[in-house]
Amino acid sequence: MKDDVVCARVRLQPGSLPRVRAWAAHLHAHRAEALRTLDDEGVSIESVFLESDASGDSLVYYLRAADVEAAFDIARRSQAAIEQFHRQFKQDTWLEVNRLELLVDLSS
Repeated sequence: MKDDVVCARVRLQPGSLPRVRAWAAHLHAHRAEALRTLDDEGVSIESVFLESDASGDSLVYYLRAADVEAAFDIARRSQAAIEQFHRQFKQDTWLEVNRLELLVDLSS
């Protein structure tokens, strides 16, 4: 069975870049916990890129999971500290999420 793949652009609140960088540093510092939650969610890859241009700052999320919607549901219900931290980060910094159209996925 082929994994689900999602890529999304998340437009950020103006002025939230210091908070975004602190969030990324927190995830790096708590990498083992973050990886455990991804494993619980069936996520094999989660990558986040920062895009900055004249219109502002955005995050570009790439996620590969056995079942993306199930992974999102598990994350929403999780009581893990890292998930609670991430939910608060999203509440404080995210303005808009737009899923991107997958055109090519050359994974084996």
